[in-house]
Amino acid sequence: MSKDSLIILSGGLDSTTLLHEYKEQIALAVTFDYHARQAGQEIACARWQCEQLGIRHIVLEIPFMAQYFKSALFAGQEEVPEGSYTDENQKATVVPFRNGIMLSIAAGIAESEGLKHVMIANHSGDHAIYPDCRPEFVKAMNGAMAAGTYEGITLVAPYTDITKRDIALRGKALGVDYSHTYSCYNGGEEHCGVCGTCVERKEALEGFDTTLYKA
Repeated sequence: MSKDSLIILSGGLDSTTLLHEYKEQIALAVTFDYHARQAGQEIACARWQCEQLGIRHIVLEIPFMAQYFKSALFAGQEEVPEGSYTDENQKATVVPFRNGIMLSIAAGIAESEGLKHVMIANHSGDHAIYPDCRPEFVKAMNGAMAAGTYEGITLVAPYTDITKRDIALRGKALGVDYSHTYSCYNGGEEHCGVCGTCVERKEALEGFDTTLYKA
């Protein structure tokens, strides 16, 4: 199997599982540092995972997002809301068109590197509040990437229709070390345990969760 894919790797549970599941196809992992509260923790986890698998990893800074975009993920803006992803207040954690921006850059890198696919680990639990994780976005972005590149770069998003719990169970079967993944939107050394992504992480890893939570 040829290594012809680039993965967008956040350092979280979902993209780390994708990294391990498709490691034989992945030539390059790209982590975007858009200066969110959790950036330092995520980058460290992404780097560790790639080192374990011997996969080339680069970190790209895109600081303009924190400067010009409105989101609770950026320090100095509103507080990160507590609750689950189905709560209306979770819309505060949206970074407008984040995946669209990252995928556009990733498509350019992929073509420059002679790769054919870009991989992303969106899943069904994201659909409620994140428009750029939904199936219609994936379909449209795949078409745009293919049409806008000489090599017809395609978007691969195999987790779009499954849950975070499904992903975690796949990772458990693969032997993924989730202690070297990070999910908390508050960005502390320990997961806060009450923000939307912490709540979702707890549910996904129930029964085999080694994460230290404050609450």
